[in-house]
Amino acid sequence: MIIDGSEGDLKRFLDDLPPVDQVGADARAAMLATRSIKTTSKAWAIDMAISMVDLTTLEGADTPGKVKALCAKAVRPDPTDLTVPSVGAICVYNDMVKIAREELDLIGGRKIPVAAVSTAFPSGRASIEVKKQDTQDALNAGASEIDMVIDRGAFLSGKIGKVFEEIKIVKDICGEKAHLKVIFETGELVTYDNVRKASYLAMLAGADFIKTSTGKVNPAATAPVVLVMLEAVRDYFALTGIKIGVKPAGGIKTTKDAIKQLVLVNETAGSDWLNPSLFRIGASSLLNDLLMQRMKLRTGHYASANYVTID
Repeated sequence: MIIDGSEGDLKRFLDDLPPVDQVGADARAAMLATRSIKTTSKAWAIDMAISMVDLTTLEGADTPGKVKALCAKAVRPDPTDLTVPSVGAICVYNDMVKIAREELDLIGGRKIPVAAVSTAFPSGRASIEVKKQDTQDALNAGASEIDMVIDRGAFLSGKIGKVFEEIKIVKDICGEKAHLKVIFETGELVTYDNVRKASYLAMLAGADFIKTSTGKVNPAATAPVVLVMLEAVRDYFALTGIKIGVKPAGGIKTTKDAIKQLVLVNETAGSDWLNPSLFRIGASSLLNDLLMQRMKLRTGHYASANYVTID
């Protein structure tokens, strides 16, 4: 598959993609959501989901103390049970990257990456020079994952060459030092066809992950949207031999939600994607519910309300 990166070439490729069967996607996602799993499989699924969580705080009121507490939770989600795995990453704003990286290194979390939301998050509306500097600042502070947002206005108005070039530029800055996750804000893309086209556009430009949303706009990580993105990475792998990760974010709050995501992954992209290197879940409150459900499986009863920390 050879794409020269010109707007005309990109448009021809994207226009040739088969349209998404919206009714079929909705029905398949709904069917997979009804799948139940046995207790032993549920225990495995909970631990897998914990290891896939990008533990996130993206509030204007974030403080160094809050980020440090989140880092402690990321390394040891349940201090009373050391068999609980660490999370997949800590996700913060640029100005908190250095604090998070230093704290993780201090408390035994060297292997946990710090992801920085970048490129004028959450709107994506800034000059390319600002986006470049935003990305470089995050890398300089110790980020090893960059979550960039596309300019949805440019995409929806047909300026796909601009979107492609910006992703490519940011990926070039990341180089081998950092994974690039490209956020679409699927709630603003309106159609499943646009989600599929954005998925291919990002992958062609060099994305390591494609991500549903910022968590700031609804709807966010709906099951049909994640299904469409998983189909895209599966088919892209068949075309190129390159595996691209998927990160749903926004609205995944309970263990049931997380397990439904894992079923989607297994039944759509395949078991190779049941790995934190290829699937992450952007969340803040989800981890608490996973810990509560894990204790219920282990002890037969739910913990008291103060069993988990309030983030």
